[in-house]
Amino acid sequence: MTAPIEMRFRVECAPEHAFEVWTGRIDMWWPRGHSVSGDPGVHVAIEPGVGGRIVERTPAGGEHVWGEVLVWDPPRRLAYLWHIYGTREEATEVDVAFTADGDGTAVTLTHTGWERLSATRPDLRDRNASAWSRVLPHFAEACTTTDERGGS
Repeated sequence: MTAPIEMRFRVECAPEHAFEVWTGRIDMWWPRGHSVSGDPGVHVAIEPGVGGRIVERTPAGGEHVWGEVLVWDPPRRLAYLWHIYGTREEATEVDVAFTADGDGTAVTLTHTGWERLSATRPDLRDRNASAWSRVLPHFAEACTTTDERGGS
């Protein structure tokens, strides 16, 4: 079994706000260069609820499905299939937990399922670990630069 990617960090907002920023405001913090199309005008969304899609939409109307929500438990947990690089059958799984930590939130991201890809794409685990390291600071910043009441 290939070791999961596990990342733990703290954000300066309540769990409810952290969950909302991750799920409802992903478009404001997800880096534009981390997309299938590479289009700088891409819009990213997570459709709420189990079965919701994680989808990239381009200004020209193109759509790329990155994953599917498996667990929707606001504000505690979100889990989804992640197949930005391939088909649903090749999906890995991302699980994100949000836990109150004083006046902030402890966030734990666990990314598993690498054994499905190790034979065909052994580089993807390390590439994803590096990508999460670059993406997660954008999420942490969005948690502190957006208003917990819904504004920005």
